[in-house]
Amino acid sequence: MFRHQGKTRTVSHNLQIASLLSFVAGIVNITGFWSIQRLTTNVTGHFAFFVDEVFKLNFYQGFGFFFYVFYFFLGSFITGLLTEWIARKNSNNIFVLPVFIECIALLTTAFMGNHFLKTDPDYIAFLLLFAMGLQNALVTKISNSVVRTTHLTGLFTDLGIELSQLLFYKKIEFKHQLLASIKLRLTIILFFFIGGIIGGVFYSLIGLYGLIVPVIALITGLINDNLKLSYIKIKRKYKD
Repeated sequence: MFRHQGKTRTVSHNLQIASLLSFVAGIVNITGFWSIQRLTTNVTGHFAFFVDEVFKLNFYQGFGFFFYVFYFFLGSFITGLLTEWIARKNSNNIFVLPVFIECIALLTTAFMGNHFLKTDPDYIAFLLLFAMGLQNALVTKISNSVVRTTHLTGLFTDLGIELSQLLFYKKIEFKHQLLASIKLRLTIILFFFIGGIIGGVFYSLIGLYGLIVPVIALITGLINDNLKLSYIKIKRKYKD
């Protein structure tokens, strides 16, 4: 799911990582919105507000929205930096450190969130946007830009285009590719929705501590990947 890149990566790998990470993003999205009334998985709206405030010469308020965009960018930058650096040493583990940093950002929000709500709620937005920037860059790099999990605008655009193409393209091979792509996009949308529902339930019960759920999901994904790799190595050893 995390390890395979390039020619070794299959549709199944993309479906697995799409399910996991869109589920995580769905939880973060609803938790961020309910706790501080801010979108914390994408920056499109924040950039529009930033431009609006600058146009009105409200530079102080504008910088607040600028920092939302900046922290998402920072997460993406750090993922790119780490994956390039680690790839030069061990290409099999380029994903581990960004995922751990994402977990730390989510756990910090979970355990410090109530304090931030009293002092400066923007810290919650910064941490969650940073985490989603990390995640979005990671899955983009691993899947070669096939999977995006933190926002749905592009997904619905691509889904609409591909569904319309089904009406015109009759070649079996191309139709299979289209159906695989449609299945991937529907999977992301579905698990984003499921994550939102589960995130809403946990937030209503335990507040920001509900962010522990996506951390558990991410760590479970890492463990699962590691167990599969160990199994493959053992299998190869006995074959030899």
